[in-house]
Amino acid sequence: MARLTGKIAIVTGGGQGIGRGITDRFVEEGAEVIVAQRSEPDDLPIGAEFHQVDLKNAKAIKRFCGQVLEDKGVIDVLVNNAGVMFEKSVEEMTEADWDSMMDVNLKAPFLLMKEIVPAMRKAGGGSIINIGSIEGLASNPGHAAYSASKGGIHGLTHAIAIDHGQDGIRCNAIAPGWIRSELSDIYVNTMPDSERVKAELKVMHPVGRLGEPTDIGNMAVFLGSDESSFVTGQTFVVDGGRMKKIPLPIS
Repeated sequence: MARLTGKIAIVTGGGQGIGRGITDRFVEEGAEVIVAQRSEPDDLPIGAEFHQVDLKNAKAIKRFCGQVLEDKGVIDVLVNNAGVMFEKSVEEMTEADWDSMMDVNLKAPFLLMKEIVPAMRKAGGGSIINIGSIEGLASNPGHAAYSASKGGIHGLTHAIAIDHGQDGIRCNAIAPGWIRSELSDIYVNTMPDSERVKAELKVMHPVGRLGEPTDIGNMAVFLGSDESSFVTGQTFVVDGGRMKKIPLPIS
């Protein structure tokens, strides 16, 4: 039997990138998936439905959660995946920049959990999966706000696990490394020496390749399934070994 048969899941930003990898794998494992994001995806697999939600808007999030719970009765798995990223130092960014990052990357997951946790408790439990980042554990230049938001997600994950474990609610985070997507491919391809950058990116990863959205989807399936019933409060690094490799100077 598929590992998520009969489960109903929300995946924010589930129409592209890492979120799409999670959506596809959830559907393959038998889940009914509700994709919540601002723009409509080009296509979704059978078994997934789209809800337009502005995740910067608290009222929109509350309205969305209420409608889904009214329609479905229960949410078994909540995946807080949607996020934004920009490159600015603290000197360069404005207060509005900071707030925009936190609204999507940290506040929206809080608001979604605030609405969904009581329903999970009433149903006897559920699984919450927050998509963090290796940049919540370390950082690249110009990523002060992004790293802060992802570090916050990891901390929030641990706290939710402690507060709601007795309710049968598990909460874990996944910290992806470099995952290929349309946006990351465009980012690399616009660099002056893109072929060299691609080669160096592969060398950074002991597994010899970059990550794919389904790599994160596979971990999310485990965390959303009953196979991980004794797993909570953890941050799982899925980065092809990148953070464990100590770089050497190359002449």
